[in-house]
Amino acid sequence: MAMKIRLARGGSKKRPFYRIVAADSRMPRDGRFIEKLGTYNPLLPKDSEDRVKMNMERVQYWLDQGAQPTDRISRFLEADGVLEKKERNNPNKAKPGKKAQERAEEKAAAANAPAEEEAPAEEAPAEEAAVEEAPAEEATTEEAPAEEAAEEEKAE
Repeated sequence: MAMKIRLARGGSKKRPFYRIVAADSRMPRDGRFIEKLGTYNPLLPKDSEDRVKMNMERVQYWLDQGAQPTDRISRFLEADGVLEKKERNNPNKAKPGKKAQERAEEKAAAANAPAEEEAPAEEAPAEEAAVEEAPAEEATTEEAPAEEAAEEEKAE
């Protein structure tokens, strides 16, 4: 009989609550279990003592009997210092999913195609704008006193 220490989900919809149980691996997730070893409430803050509660004597007993903890349970046990930390390697964790990659490729293709066509057209107006900027600045400084005078007249 292959024993597992795993989570059995309880609680209502969108409000998960888990029992930490020792169960036969062939039984359903929320089905028959041999012993309840603790609770896990993911809705509580990470620093709360009530988030994960385990009867460590019984957990150690089942580990000695050959029960295999699931990934989540082994992380709890590592945090408590019962198990030594495993080196985990998930190189795909930061990669976006298939649909997100497709969207990114479409955006890149859409951005590259028009940019190459418009690049030469953008350079010429940029040079003209640089020549026109100098007189435009002078004009704004001359207009500023006129605007102030107009505002003073409105105030009176």
